[in-house]
Amino acid sequence: MISRNRTLVLLAVCLLVTPLALMGAATITIVNGDPVGVGFNDPTPVAPVGLNAGTTLGDQRLIAFQAAADKWGATLTSGVNIRIHAVWTALTCTATSAVLGSAGATEVFRDFPGAPVAGHWYSKALADKFLGFDADPATADINANFNVNLGNTGCLTGISFYLGLDSVHGNNVDLVTVLTHEFAHGLGFQTFTNGSTGAQLAGFPAIWDDFLFDTTQNLNWTNMTSAQRAASALNEGHLVWKGPLVTAGVPSVLAQGFPLLTVNSPNSVRGNYLVGTATFGPALASPGVTAEVMPVVDTAPNTGLACNPLSALNAAAVNGKIAVVDRGTCTFNVKVKNCQDAGAIGVIVVDSVAGTPPAGLGGTDATIVIPAVRVTLADGQTLKNALATRSRAHSGMFANIGVNLAVRAGADANGFALMYAPSPIQPGSSVSHWDISMFPNQLMEPAINGDLTHEVVIPFDLTFALLRDIGW
Repeated sequence: MISRNRTLVLLAVCLLVTPLALMGAATITIVNGDPVGVGFNDPTPVAPVGLNAGTTLGDQRLIAFQAAADKWGATLTSGVNIRIHAVWTALTCTATSAVLGSAGATEVFRDFPGAPVAGHWYSKALADKFLGFDADPATADINANFNVNLGNTGCLTGISFYLGLDSVHGNNVDLVTVLTHEFAHGLGFQTFTNGSTGAQLAGFPAIWDDFLFDTTQNLNWTNMTSAQRAASALNEGHLVWKGPLVTAGVPSVLAQGFPLLTVNSPNSVRGNYLVGTATFGPALASPGVTAEVMPVVDTAPNTGLACNPLSALNAAAVNGKIAVVDRGTCTFNVKVKNCQDAGAIGVIVVDSVAGTPPAGLGGTDATIVIPAVRVTLADGQTLKNALATRSRAHSGMFANIGVNLAVRAGADANGFALMYAPSPIQPGSSVSHWDISMFPNQLMEPAINGDLTHEVVIPFDLTFALLRDIGW
């Protein structure tokens, strides 16, 4: 029995079908869903730009779509035509921010003939690959919507889509990069399980969930309860992709060295903690600064704000050590300078509000010469509780602030690629993207970075490796 489920509402407009040139092992077709005079059909004359020879705005948009589709067509293997229903429409935006576009599978299928894993949802395009024919010829495989107003007054004013094919986009948004990202979602770079509630679609996992692994719970999403999945979606730094092809590619793609707070003792809190870095003081480096960790306590009942020069007691406690202070009341650079003046050789700022990942420390002060980082409220409380316990036992906590060369930028200590799992959850972004800590920046991070290329394969990017893990 084949079971299917609609994931997006397909627009009932289809004015033109444009087949793309076959450049590889898959054929991709753009289904133009725009009305006359809009989007792909906009007749506004334009000059050729960046290898895009189109002479109207609509033509150039279609050529850019073709370039992104050709990239995936040359990369994927499928004997079934992959159809992308695309429209240009008004999406959410303000003068300073905008939704660039969105795309996803129109339908998902499970338990079809040739399905690699029973009882799991596959995106339509991937299911068609295994079936060897189109399971639903009346429905496109991917639905894509892009912001027709980008760059107009009131919609990320002054920043437009760059329609060239050469990546020389300047301050504008490279459309081919955005398209390559969004098409990957439609091909299956997403879960169909609800990240907010943890509920599986119709009670069945997505094939994605077999590889989504929580290192705190030591379970993949397929084997969790709904409550466990909902908690895992917020477990920044501990939600990883455990697919063999991505894991094998991590050393070739991600840079060696990751800014971390590494606690060496006591064993109860030993490990790596995510940090936000400072805009002032020295950049974190290796081997970094290793020392005993001591709290500043200068505000009742047990808070250390360090907004004033430290008392003799606090100064003696942090001299030659890494000071722990709390966020609040004064600027970060003031806190760090007061600790430096008291002899501290590093500072850990504990956030005052819940959430992950930890943000950076803003501010300027050219006289600060010690490293400083921010940790989350939860991690900070864990460390402060351990400090209180160790103080009574007359045994200290020792840690390193620096770049940990044993960890790749965007991977955990075991070499697994980190997934985006911030708290609070970001609907549409959480779980179905790489973590923002990856470096070099990756195509499938939740935001499009200006330094991205159009590449999707190792050693440049991990996107295709993930798609191969799920069956492409």
